[in-house]
Amino acid sequence: MSSNTQFENALIFDCDGVLILTEELHRLAYNAAFEAACLEVDGKPVEWTVEYYDMLQNTVGGGKPKMHFHFRETMGGKYPSSKDMPSPPQTEEEQTVLVDALQAHKTELYKQLVSENAEARPGVLSLMDEALDAPSIAVGFCSASPKAAVTKALDVVLGQDRRERLDVCILGDDVSKLKPDPLIYTTAAERLSIDPSKCVVVEDSTIGLRAAKGAGMRCLITYTSSTEKEDFYDEGADAKVPELGAKGVTLDMIFGPMREKGVDAEILAGVKD
Repeated sequence: MSSNTQFENALIFDCDGVLILTEELHRLAYNAAFEAACLEVDGKPVEWTVEYYDMLQNTVGGGKPKMHFHFRETMGGKYPSSKDMPSPPQTEEEQTVLVDALQAHKTELYKQLVSENAEARPGVLSLMDEALDAPSIAVGFCSASPKAAVTKALDVVLGQDRRERLDVCILGDDVSKLKPDPLIYTTAAERLSIDPSKCVVVEDSTIGLRAAKGAGMRCLITYTSSTEKEDFYDEGADAKVPELGAKGVTLDMIFGPMREKGVDAEILAGVKD
């Protein structure tokens, strides 16, 4: 991590969906963990479809909250039985034990899937490298995913050199509240000693967008097939593109207008959707 505290701007990336298309890998890992635990509700196995997981990732931040949401909201408060817990957990403590165990196994399964399948989305690494080479711009990652899962993804896709050059990296285990709460981004600004209004976050979901805007930061959305139908501009996005590489997004398209015309200047003019 850099010790430079004289940054003019910061470029902060989310991981899942921004650096790599991981959402399907997450879904597959959850379903594999559910199957391994023999989860059942009312005699039916627990399984998340693509459509349902799309809803979850656009509604609930973090893996454990997603599971609690599923059982408490979608299933009407019915938690599943499992091979280690033949009777469905009734107390909050028992429910937490179940979800914690599922998340731990899911993370191990996910790490294996990432090792075999992960590659960066087009344009992300070139934009990151450009920022890493700019002394006045801080570069960081803020992901709500657990450290074990994100670290594997960063190792596989970024490599050691890029990781060591990051100025800040805050993961789900490092904060008490997950996105859409802005805490992860306000914490990043504090660690960088930079005004949030001079930071631009690259996100792919409404949850991440809300966290960034809640922190007082600009937000560029690089949407995926799972999030392309979201009304990002209605939620306050400053720009959206399908892929950074497809639109040839450069550092100057983002920070040039902010430096010339002020922090509220339009970014990616003529390029954004």
